[in-house]
Amino acid sequence: MATNRKKTAFFCQSCGFESAKWTGQCPSCRAWNTMVEEPVRISAPAGRGASRVGRASGMAGGASRPVRLSEVEDARENRMLTGFPELDRVTGGGIVEGSLVLVGGDPGIGKSTLLLQVAGNIASSGREVLYISGEESLRQIKMRAVRLSKDAETLRFLCETDLEEIEQILLSRHTDLVIIDSIQTMFLSSVQSAPGSVTQVRETTGVLLRLAKENGITFFIVGHVTKEGTVAGPRVLEHMVDAVLYFEGDRYASYRILRCVKNRFGSTNEIGIFEMRREGLVEVDNPSEFMLSGRPLGTSGSVVTCSMEGTRPMLTEVQALVCRTSYNYPRRQATGTDGGRVSVLMAVLEKRLGIPLSQFDAYINLAGGIRQTEPALDLGIVLAILSSYRNMPLDDGMIAFGEVGLSGEIRSVSMAEQRVQEAAKLGFTSCLLPKSSMGRLKAPEGMRLIGVSGIAEAAAYLGE
Repeated sequence: MATNRKKTAFFCQSCGFESAKWTGQCPSCRAWNTMVEEPVRISAPAGRGASRVGRASGMAGGASRPVRLSEVEDARENRMLTGFPELDRVTGGGIVEGSLVLVGGDPGIGKSTLLLQVAGNIASSGREVLYISGEESLRQIKMRAVRLSKDAETLRFLCETDLEEIEQILLSRHTDLVIIDSIQTMFLSSVQSAPGSVTQVRETTGVLLRLAKENGITFFIVGHVTKEGTVAGPRVLEHMVDAVLYFEGDRYASYRILRCVKNRFGSTNEIGIFEMRREGLVEVDNPSEFMLSGRPLGTSGSVVTCSMEGTRPMLTEVQALVCRTSYNYPRRQATGTDGGRVSVLMAVLEKRLGIPLSQFDAYINLAGGIRQTEPALDLGIVLAILSSYRNMPLDDGMIAFGEVGLSGEIRSVSMAEQRVQEAAKLGFTSCLLPKSSMGRLKAPEGMRLIGVSGIAEAAAYLGE
């Protein structure tokens, strides 16, 4: 029959745009060489999930119809605590029941480890949890689960990649939480393309979204990432889910950062910090303390600054090494922060203070392995560069934060009081900060606040 006849179409691997013919550049997202050819059916069923999701979201009546906001039931969302306060903080107070959460990260970073520990914590509270793996055997999962979670015996595990089989299992037995590792291994037999393709990823995610909204099942789905660090597959995948979490860090280092880049039920500014140990991932309660561990004292080129990650102040050590170049063009290398911003700050120093940095190589590093780009780091970077250039250390008990403008002025930053209190809690005795932030700021006991309005004033405190 004609309904079984197949054709092919071209899909953008970046945004999911569909085209009848191949183009070198995607007409939607303007990415180059991302169009791939995949088979599609001529008469695929349409609208199956959309209407059901709409009715499950609070529409009255048996058929879809426009409604007024006053007709929609106004109720607070129920949240599921994960047993990890750091993860609950990132998601806005816990995972919303019936939501679809995408977790991405580099291979070996700890995504499966984190979710397996979360599954054990939630199962220990009496909820039904199902862990579905398309990449590991049951024996492999058991070896890791017994080592990581004392509550592994209460979990249910399934090795399956056929989503239609998974759907029947979920509908036959009540389940509160489902973890799918990974979405790139799932497939629908009705979709004529390989698992992990643009079409399969989009269609399987649509089925999971419908199951979540209709049945109140909470889903965690693991997504592979590309070499650029984004989730592999169509960009529409991130638009379909309720929350997107990225697990960051060096797989050869012990610390991991969980960052939320999308959250329909909370803020996207918070981060969670974990340490990878033999027994699994352990939360880091005081990130400032671990970021400053091993900091050299009395050394030039080392300055402590403070940035804000959501509502959490974090003290960070900025290290700078400035040495005379042996190349025609001086090298500029930044690790953990924006290299372009570092180049701008060095140009400000050369113009406003007359320092010939164009004859020197500069290497900037934010210790601890966490990437930060907040403007409040500017003053710390400037002082670290000056300290290394002049070989004059900053007082070990002093921190500095503030945004530096192109004319060399130091501009105010938000939440200055929280930054100062965090510094005082860790034993710092003085703080260089923008003079414009001094107005209503109260100094904690034992803390001296020094307001500066320009980089020349701040540079005078080097070597004290």
